[in-house]
Amino acid sequence: MQRFLDILLSGLALIILAPLFVTIAVVLRLTGEREVFFVQQRVGKDGRKFGLLKFATMLKDSPNIGTGTVTVRDDPRVLPTGRFLRKTKVNELPQLLNILKGDMSIVGPRPQTQRCFDAFPNDVQEAIVKVRPGLSGIGSIVFRNEESLLHGEVDQAQFYDQVIAPYKGELEKWYVRNQSVRNYLLVIVITAWVVTFPNSRIAWKVFAGLPTPPAALGDI
Repeated sequence: MQRFLDILLSGLALIILAPLFVTIAVVLRLTGEREVFFVQQRVGKDGRKFGLLKFATMLKDSPNIGTGTVTVRDDPRVLPTGRFLRKTKVNELPQLLNILKGDMSIVGPRPQTQRCFDAFPNDVQEAIVKVRPGLSGIGSIVFRNEESLLHGEVDQAQFYDQVIAPYKGELEKWYVRNQSVRNYLLVIVITAWVVTFPNSRIAWKVFAGLPTPPAALGDI
């Protein structure tokens, strides 16, 4: 059922959003480094790698500059047009093609780079590769302001590895354990809600039993 919904919803979304895709492609070709898409290898179902699609928002050599695959608030590697695309999450929409192809689902654990995947504890790694990674998910909702959480930390990579990654992993494990069509649809609705109202804590009211965040993350 989830795969059927993935195909149906991603196909409809691609048709409806086609004019937006064309407009963004033209703007990106005329600005920044003139790249439209950014393709990055991510860890998918059963641990297989796949090329995740995004609209290009950063310098092409970003993975080899600064904080690497971890993006922080006011990151100087982000291009001017990219700031808007990232803030609105529009940069993620090309992953609808990944969903249609079968690399991803609309809802699931967020696909990680190998570096970020390796930051998860072994039990988390084993859990999340059992399902297709998602365009959105519990981890994406709770950590929608991840860049701001990293802002101000002296050692951002260490904070990600020791604080963010372990808790994000517990959230993704929660979803794998509690997969259902109901939660699939709820994640889609709540994702749209928090994009519109980024300070909302509605996820804690809708999803019972979410792991408690560590004190270091404050009131996320």
